[in-house]
Amino acid sequence: MKNILIVEDDKALAEGIVLVLRQDGFYFQCCHNVKDAKKVLEKNIFDLILLDINLPDGSGLDICRGLRKEERLDPVIFLTALDTELHEVTGFQAGADDYITKPFSLAVLRERVMAALRRGERRSSSGKASPVLKEGPFTIDSENQSFFMGDREILLSRTEQKLLMVLIKNKNRILERDTLIEKVWGNDGEFVDENALSVTIKRLRDKLEKDPRKPEYIQTVYGIGYRFQIDEGESE
Repeated sequence: MKNILIVEDDKALAEGIVLVLRQDGFYFQCCHNVKDAKKVLEKNIFDLILLDINLPDGSGLDICRGLRKEERLDPVIFLTALDTELHEVTGFQAGADDYITKPFSLAVLRERVMAALRRGERRSSSGKASPVLKEGPFTIDSENQSFFMGDREILLSRTEQKLLMVLIKNKNRILERDTLIEKVWGNDGEFVDENALSVTIKRLRDKLEKDPRKPEYIQTVYGIGYRFQIDEGESE
């Protein structure tokens, strides 16, 4: 049974979400503020977290950042009335897997929740048989969800791990944006915001590149997509 945490100060909305998703047999825990959410998260790992940003005693962004800082990979979907592009980018940079603006249809929310859970299941099943992948200074151990650049371990979210794996497996090849979205988000790509790929690329560059503004590895091919550049000498 999937375990979902809802952190939402609007109790009526939280109850509505539970009513819609309960038919799928999920188990829910609900919190209405940052303090209670942190207590619950200290003792539990969730298959999905639905997280409001503006909470009475703090910000959902800080909760998400805290999870990623602790190397927690619980998928997070933000639910918020903050609907500008800047707010959305900030949400993804905090480590969110999806971002839904209020007001929203509960039917659409259900589809995006199901999409996020399916992505998580695919990652879990594929990770069992995945070997350690090494290219240049990079080592990815999908089974243990660990990533190294040289001897330094770098924390990556699940989405960042999957995107980086696709890029490295297709090193020195140009991949179109649509191709990357399909490979990372699969058939659920239609439910993923169009900014998600750009934001995830930016987050990877911030973690991997010496100068993210002049990337050495994750290169933009303008008007087409991206290329993960590894010199032949580094691959040996």
